[in-house]
Amino acid sequence: MADEIRVIQYGLGPIGASIARLTHSRSGLRLVGGVDIAPDKVGRDLGMVIGLEENLGIPVAKTLSEALSAAPADVVVHSTSSYFDLFFGQIAEILEAGLDVVSTAEELSFPWSAHSAEAEELDQIAKRVGKTVLGTGVNPGFLMDSLPLYLTAICQHVDRIEVTRRMNATLRRGPFQRKIGAGMSVADFNARMAEGRMGHVGLRESVGMIFNTVGKALSRFETMVEPIIADRPHETPHVTVRTGTVRGLKQTAHGYSGDTEFVRLTFIAAIDEPEEADTIRIFGTPNLDVTLRGTNGDIATAAIVVNAIPRVHSAPPGLLTMRDLPIITVSR
Repeated sequence: MADEIRVIQYGLGPIGASIARLTHSRSGLRLVGGVDIAPDKVGRDLGMVIGLEENLGIPVAKTLSEALSAAPADVVVHSTSSYFDLFFGQIAEILEAGLDVVSTAEELSFPWSAHSAEAEELDQIAKRVGKTVLGTGVNPGFLMDSLPLYLTAICQHVDRIEVTRRMNATLRRGPFQRKIGAGMSVADFNARMAEGRMGHVGLRESVGMIFNTVGKALSRFETMVEPIIADRPHETPHVTVRTGTVRGLKQTAHGYSGDTEFVRLTFIAAIDEPEEADTIRIFGTPNLDVTLRGTNGDIATAAIVVNAIPRVHSAPPGLLTMRDLPIITVSR
């Protein structure tokens, strides 16, 4: 079909595979390639790698250039790393190849708070080549930033915003369970957190997006993380949690306007965590208290990324965020 958007999935881990399956199922989108460096994936049929019950006749490529030599594309969905130093070159390469980008990289969701120089460089590349970049996902990208911002549309004024996300990590994929420290000793958890490559990524970006969008200056940002300790054994297909070890974490972020806290974000994810919910409280006129139940992070991430593809493909060039696009909705 002439109006199909041709998509390459870059990164074929659990989230990338889920996104690719949804892309393949959507009318108006056509999955034309997959890229991954894992030796057990390169050269295999993309359909088998992403868990379809059919061959697609598309071998997984090791590089973007190999994928493009086999089939032209319009958009790359990028799902590799959370961290700017690891994904910057990949995003730049995709843009220079003349393709729009939708990425799940958390630090790309609102990069001007912590990576302003790199964000400016990507924005300039995108504008020079006439292409668009978006970082999104369920969180950051929606639950703790875009959705609270949308809700302020029905407020006359806002004094404070609080968002709490509570997740039962037992229902999530293995890499996520390990990312929150499940099964670790407290000492190992603290050591890994100090290295800065574990735990939830995106609270700083969500706070930055909220402040910037409502026109407030962020005078101070504070964040802290603590382990949630198991008082009994827990077992999942991916991790074993003994009594006294870590079953998850609680992360909080605080954003201040002057000396007053304006945003507080709380992220709780743990094995067998009860009462999963996402709660948004806006204090102002009127006060709002909104609770979502049933938000599966993996399903929701795939959905929002795939639903964003048509918006990004038709958007003006540059590095954009969710607040820059028309409201993203489910498509056919």
